[in-house]
Amino acid sequence: MGAVIKIIEFKKLANWKEEEMFRPNMFFLLLLPPIIFESGYSLHKGNFFQNIGSITLFAVFGTAISAFVVGGGIYFLGQADVISKLNMTDSFAFGSLISAVDPVATIAIFNALHVDPVLNMLVFGESILNDAVSIVLTNTAEGLTRKNVSDVSGWQTFLQALGYFLKMFFGSAALGTLTGLISALVLKHIDLRKTPSLEFGMMIIFAYLPYGLAEGISLSGIMAILFSGIVMSHYTHHNLSPVTQILMQQTLRTVAFLCETCVFAFLGLSIFSFPHKFEISFVIWCIVLVLFGRAVNIFPLSYLLNFFRDHKITPKMMFIMWFSGLRGAIPYALSLHLDLEPMEKRQLIGTTTIIIVLFTILLLGGSTMPLIRLMDIEDAKARRRSKKDVNLSKTEKMGNTIESEHLSELTEEEYEAHYIKRQDLKGFLWLDAKYLNPFFTRRLTQEDLHHGRIQMKTLTNKWYEEVRQGPSGSEDDEQELL
Repeated sequence: MGAVIKIIEFKKLANWKEEEMFRPNMFFLLLLPPIIFESGYSLHKGNFFQNIGSITLFAVFGTAISAFVVGGGIYFLGQADVISKLNMTDSFAFGSLISAVDPVATIAIFNALHVDPVLNMLVFGESILNDAVSIVLTNTAEGLTRKNVSDVSGWQTFLQALGYFLKMFFGSAALGTLTGLISALVLKHIDLRKTPSLEFGMMIIFAYLPYGLAEGISLSGIMAILFSGIVMSHYTHHNLSPVTQILMQQTLRTVAFLCETCVFAFLGLSIFSFPHKFEISFVIWCIVLVLFGRAVNIFPLSYLLNFFRDHKITPKMMFIMWFSGLRGAIPYALSLHLDLEPMEKRQLIGTTTIIIVLFTILLLGGSTMPLIRLMDIEDAKARRRSKKDVNLSKTEKMGNTIESEHLSELTEEEYEAHYIKRQDLKGFLWLDAKYLNPFFTRRLTQEDLHHGRIQMKTLTNKWYEEVRQGPSGSEDDEQELL
C-alpha cells in the first residue's frame, strides 16, 4: 500500500502528504485504547487468573529486564564507538519501547494448532500486560529526560525512576479496577436490560472513562483501561442482557481489528514516505540485543517459576516463548512519540524500530508454525490435520458470536452448585467465587432467563427474516422477479 501511494505521488497523480502524517496523539487517544481494552475484555479469565503470578512476573520484571539489557547495551556500545552514541535516558527509552511484544501471528498459530493452553495463556497474557508496562517504562524515561538529572547520582536517578514507575503502574491499575467495579455495581442495580441501546451506551462510556481520568491526573491511561477491561469483563459483562453481551463483544473485536489495521497501514506508509536514517551496525546490534534481552527475560524467570508451579514450563515451551517475542504497532508509535534531539537521532530510532518490527513479524512470525511442528509440541488432534485445515484468520473469532464464558445464564442455585461448593478453588478464585462475584454480579431468576431467551429468539428471527428478504423486499417479490 505504501509503495503504491509513493509511486502515485512520484508520478504527480495525487498528493497525500497531509494524510500520511501519523500523529502520535491520534494513536494514543483513538487507536490504542480500543486495542488494549478489547485485549483485556476478551481475555479467558480462568486460565489468566490461574497463571496470574507467572504472567505478572514475565510482563513486569521480564519487560524491565529486557529494557535494561537493550538500553544498557546500546548505551555502552555507543560509549565504545561501536554504534551511534545515545545518552542513558534515550537508550533506556528505546530499550523500553522495543520491549513491547505483539505476538499476533504466534497466537493465531497457537489457536490453529491447539498447543498447550498454559503456553498459549503465558504468551498471550504476558503480551497484554507487557504493552502497558512498556508504555509506562517509556514514559518514565521521557520523564527523566525532561527533568534535570545531571546534578543527582545514578542511584538517586534509579530511585526516582522506580518511584515514578510504581506510582504509574499501581495507581493506574487501581483506578482502572475501581472504575470497572463501579460500572458493575451501577449496571447491577440499574436494570437496563430492556433497553439494549442505552445499556450498550453506558458500557462504552465506562470503557473509555478510566483512560480519560488517568491521563487527566498524570497516570497511565493504557494501564487503567487494561485493568478496567479485565474487571468489566469479569463482573460488569454478566449484568448485561444477552443481546448487549453479544453486541459488546463483537463491537470491541471489530473496532480493535480496524484500529490495528490502521496502525499497520501507517507503518507501511512510513517505510516509503518518511525520511529515514539507516545505520547497519546500529540495526544489527539492536536486533542482537533484542533477542538476547528476550532470552535473559524468559529462560531464568521460567526456571525460577518452575520451583512454584504444578504445571512446569518445559524447555520447549521456554524456547517457543522466546521465539514468539514479535514486535508490532506499539513500538512503532512510541518511537514517533519520543521527543529526541537532534532530528537525525529521532530518524535513526524510527528507522531501526520499523526494521525490527518487520524482521520479527516476517522472519520469526513466519517461522513459528514449522518450528512448532518440528519441536512436536502441538496437540495430537491438530497433528492429524492436514495443512489445508489450519485457519490462521484473525477475523475468524469475530464470527464466533456466542462464547460460553461471555453469556451469563446461571441462576442463584446453579451458581452455588457450580462454584461455591467446589473444593478445588483456592486463593483469589475461592475469594472471588464466594464473595466478590455474588456482590458485583446479578444472579438471574428463571423469569429473567425466560425473558432473555425470548428476546434473543425474537431478534434472531427478525434478523433472519430480513436476511432472507434481502434489499429488494419480500420473498414473494423475489419470486415474481424470477
